Amino acid sequence: MTSLLLLIVQILDIYKYVLIAAAVLSWLIAFDVMNTRSHVVYRINDFLNRVTEPVLRPIRRIMPNLGGVDVSPIIAILLLWFIQDLIVRNLP
Repeated sequence: MTSLLLLIVQILDIYKYVLIAAAVLSWLIAFDVMNTRSHVVYRINDFLNRVTEPVLRPIRRIMPNLGGVDVSPIIAILLLWFIQDLIVRNLP
């Protein structure tokens, strides 16, 4: 059981990095540093959106509009840290 919980902690850790990558890529696209007409950038952006959107969408629905600033990845990362801490503290 401990091994399974540690695996879940590692998966959550990887997902935090995916959330950070999605946020950074969205900023780079918004500021025209990267162009989505590039096939590679489009595919990476599409993958990151498909992976992160199921977690971020409910947070965005709850959060009020902050004038174009999306804080949902930060809230998601904080929630993931909280879940990881719960798991690690309750390991047998």
